[in-house]
Amino acid sequence: MPPWDWRQGKRLQAATALKNADGCTIKGNISSSGERIYHIPGVQHYERTKINTSKGERWFCSETEAVAAGWRKSKR
Repeated sequence: MPPWDWRQGKRLQAATALKNADGCTIKGNISSSGERIYHIPGVQHYERTKINTSKGERWFCSETEAVAAGWRKSKR
């Protein structure tokens, strides 16, 4: 990580945003229209995607798990 990102606190975001307590890294997000979309590390909106479990959003440990649960992969 570049020093300028470290100083801006991105190290903290990276540590908390990349996986849940079980070590799963795929974020299952529900869009404002109700569409269920999963984001894998490295895609465009992964870093800024937040998971709100009270809205039904969740973490997945594999893409197979996400697809089996009825979620689709993000387009970006």
